[in-house]
Amino acid sequence: MKVLITGGAGFIGANFVHQTLADRPDAQVTVLDKLTYAGNKASLDDVADKITFVQGDVADPDVVDPLVADSDVVVHFAAESHNDNSLNDPSPFIRSNLVGTFQLLEAVRRHGVRYHHISTDEVYGDLALDDPAKFTPGTPYNPSSPYSASKAGSDLLVRAWVRSFGVAATISNCSNNYGPYQHIEKFIPRQITNLIDGVRPKLYGAGLNVRDWIHVLDHNRAVWTIIDKGRIGQTYLIGADGELNNVQVVEMILELMGHDPHDYDHVNDRAGHDRRYAIDASKLRDELGWTPQYTDFRDGLAQTIAWYRDNESWWRPQKAATEAKYAAQGQ
Repeated sequence: MKVLITGGAGFIGANFVHQTLADRPDAQVTVLDKLTYAGNKASLDDVADKITFVQGDVADPDVVDPLVADSDVVVHFAAESHNDNSLNDPSPFIRSNLVGTFQLLEAVRRHGVRYHHISTDEVYGDLALDDPAKFTPGTPYNPSSPYSASKAGSDLLVRAWVRSFGVAATISNCSNNYGPYQHIEKFIPRQITNLIDGVRPKLYGAGLNVRDWIHVLDHNRAVWTIIDKGRIGQTYLIGADGELNNVQVVEMILELMGHDPHDYDHVNDRAGHDRRYAIDASKLRDELGWTPQYTDFRDGLAQTIAWYRDNESWWRPQKAATEAKYAAQGQ
């Protein structure tokens, strides 16, 4: 099988590359990545001799078309994905998430290639903190940021290309991932690397916003399950029943790293900060038989902390610029 993985130098994509090569040694893997600030080719150093790496833009049809033509399946991870950045400048999100998806859909349409689209639960907006409901594939879209709006738009493009042109595509919307190779601008790795540097963690607002955490390896196993077994045109939600608020996560990180669990600071809340995400993954579990392996968040978090301790050379070059950006925003 020839697999084209877009965004394969990013957090989830790089883990997907490693996992694919480990579980499917006969797969021929090509990675397409623009190597923006969030893409790190070093994440693929130990498999560089096993893949074909192409630096390029998913929104460029001249780059995309020949790669798709030579593939059996396209797995589309490439995306601008940081809410704060989308509030400061939405334009890269429109180009990557909307135009990029359009170019890939046109290419798979031309060449009859199987396509899987990676999306987010943020397209559904948010839930009240005291609401027992969870997102399902039938939940109406209600995005609240330029990032989530651009991802919602990309999902709708996929659905339209399936219905209008018969493209063989599936969609997955996933809850918040954690694990190795995640950029240190993100919540969990930022707190871990700050503590390694002797800096107190920071929480937006009261820290009561809830996220539904899933280990990146469980997410990527689910993606392959959908590619192998999923029904064309269907949307599957990926989640591991990992709801925790940000205070709980920060306090667990502090405890696991040997600090007082209350040794953190509150900073100004993010504009339009979503309150709660929660995934109902019963369709994925019941229809396709997927179950998560990382069912204990504490154990997965401890392993993630160990990875960042052991791989300082990977994240250190990004740290100063990331913290300078946050400092300029008062965060």
